[in-house]
Amino acid sequence: MKLSKLFTKTKKQISQEEKSINAQLLERAGFISKEMAGVYNYLPLGLLMLKKVENIIREEINAIGGQEVLMPTLTSIESYKITKRDKIDVLFKTKLHTGSEFVLNQSHEEVVTPLVQRYANSYKDLPVYVYQIQNKFRNEPRAKSGLLRGREFIMKDLYSFHQDEKDFNEYYEKAKEVYKKIFKRLGYGDKTYITYASGGTFSKYSHEFQTLCQTGEDEIYLCEKCKIAVNKEIIDEQNKCPECGNDKLVQKKAIEVGNIFPLKTKFSESFKLTYKDKDGKDKPVIMGCYGIGLSRQIGTIVELFHDEDGMILPESVAPFKYHIVQLTNNNKQLTEIIKNLGEENCLIDDREVSAGQKFADADLMGMPYRVVISAKTLEKDSVEIKKRDEYKSELLKIDNLKNF
Repeated sequence: MKLSKLFTKTKKQISQEEKSINAQLLERAGFISKEMAGVYNYLPLGLLMLKKVENIIREEINAIGGQEVLMPTLTSIESYKITKRDKIDVLFKTKLHTGSEFVLNQSHEEVVTPLVQRYANSYKDLPVYVYQIQNKFRNEPRAKSGLLRGREFIMKDLYSFHQDEKDFNEYYEKAKEVYKKIFKRLGYGDKTYITYASGGTFSKYSHEFQTLCQTGEDEIYLCEKCKIAVNKEIIDEQNKCPECGNDKLVQKKAIEVGNIFPLKTKFSESFKLTYKDKDGKDKPVIMGCYGIGLSRQIGTIVELFHDEDGMILPESVAPFKYHIVQLTNNNKQLTEIIKNLGEENCLIDDREVSAGQKFADADLMGMPYRVVISAKTLEKDSVEIKKRDEYKSELLKIDNLKNF
């Protein structure tokens, strides 16, 4: 992609209302554009990054049997009345011209449960694992922190349906492990901890995945022996590690990047979702849900990986691997360089602006490698290449770029 053809531009400054690092850097770099509080446009570079996050999540959820669907954004308020969730304060509601009331879904239990009910009626039909990647809407009273707390956001929600607790628990543990893989591939697995949280009315515990970050809104209490944590919400009732009993927990700031939740029979009983067992008896289906906000992952990545000059994006999610700073118009050698690096990997700054602006924008945008092409480097049949998070650069022969 050539920067001269990109309709967006970088900015030196944005609105002072944006306090979070992720919103400041993503807007300045031209990845997102704010529509209103808690709602953002994804621009070409931001959308490329979002799709890379999406593909990592999709690959890992498919690996544990997830079947992808796409459910509607709108749902009748009647479905929420069935589950007694029609009064929760985060719901966005709207009406048709007929007066019928609908909800912009904040999650999809009210849709997926009756959907699966149409197809799963026997023990032979279970287990079922259904997920989607879709927009969610929450009437968030404090829409702030850029992509970390939005009113409209993109989320992967997986729902599992089981005959019994044993089968559910086995899948729940698989989900824990696959979430670890996802966060490792996104670049911050070593900073992310399984965190015990309240299970609400469903169970004693649910589990969050909390990533240590100085700017995080959450407080967790870390057990350095077990490498797990306890959410602040339950620390008063359990001021020790739930696994080893250690009572010397360390307080840390963190960002919640995912959660998994035993739903048990809360929604299956509401919708009368049952299956016939081997003896022909009707039994309630056991359910679980597993969420990851895609937009939240992007916000987390930027909060974690940046310096005073801009973003430092992990290779797995960066829109492009190489940011080519073109300081010469030698098209023949430029074509060869791009071919050797792979055109799909290259963001090419061919704009008619100063070298200083090109270097500053390369740092701001945060691609993993900066590649400088100038008359000086071409005299040596080379390019100057530097990792975004390193100061030292090196000259590499053009012919050797295929193996880089």
